[in-house]
Amino acid sequence: MAEGPPDSEPHRESLPDLLAAARRVAQRVLAEDGPIDITSELVGAAGQAAVGTVRSGGEATVAGLHYAAAVAREVACQPEWRVCDGDSVCAGESLGVIRGDLGAILRAERPVLNLLQRACGIATETRRFVEAVAGTGCRVLHTRKTAPGLRAFDVQAVLAGGGQLHRLGLERVVLIKDNHWPVLAQRAGGLASVCEDARRRGVAAVYVEVESEAQVEKACQAGVDRLLVDNRPPEAFRLLADLARRLLPQIEVEATGGITLDNVRAYAESGADFVSIGALTHSVRAVDLALEL
Repeated sequence: MAEGPPDSEPHRESLPDLLAAARRVAQRVLAEDGPIDITSELVGAAGQAAVGTVRSGGEATVAGLHYAAAVAREVACQPEWRVCDGDSVCAGESLGVIRGDLGAILRAERPVLNLLQRACGIATETRRFVEAVAGTGCRVLHTRKTAPGLRAFDVQAVLAGGGQLHRLGLERVVLIKDNHWPVLAQRAGGLASVCEDARRRGVAAVYVEVESEAQVEKACQAGVDRLLVDNRPPEAFRLLADLARRLLPQIEVEATGGITLDNVRAYAESGADFVSIGALTHSVRAVDLALEL
């Protein structure tokens, strides 16, 4: 399975065990449909051996196979994929088959397709962004704007599309955002003391969202690990990024907010080490998939 670029950052977070996470999701999505499939029972689908083929209706990057497989196994079916997460498929191409009792396959059909369509949609869009910044050294990141209860699922799809990890939660990385600055101004020692306390507590990294040169200067003086420049056009982003690197050469600079396929390369060419894109997961366009019997 494609898992994204190798980890070269000591503060990069890790995903929970994929198979365990997939089984938990599978159990939840099956439970949403209730304990029985009354339609399949009444038409007599149970007891008949069948094979269902999952087929793509268009070009896509594959993701979510572990989760779809977990759904199939929960109803005693056997998934056999012919592709891996991260592979590309064309219209009409088969992702693989699910073998088992016809009634069980019919019960699993919609949960399997729901998960695959969302995951492939995320991976496909991520791949577009990754290709748009190819050759610049800029890396594409997810955000925490994920479906409730499905963060690991959504993020795994981003990785399948070639993206990289950002924060998975709130506990390991400090991220000072706009709503933190007023509170920070009242703290003795300010941002520098936050960084010191974070290091003492073993926090992986300190990121700071900045909007002005003054905030860039404070962040660099405090020795933060990364700046996030939010909702600034590429030209304004470059000015803040250049200032930050003059003050603290090793600092990382991330562009966030308003990043689209039309402008992402401009940010990459303006010096962004990273671009974080909420739309990868909060505005997913499902990939067209079908299960054929």
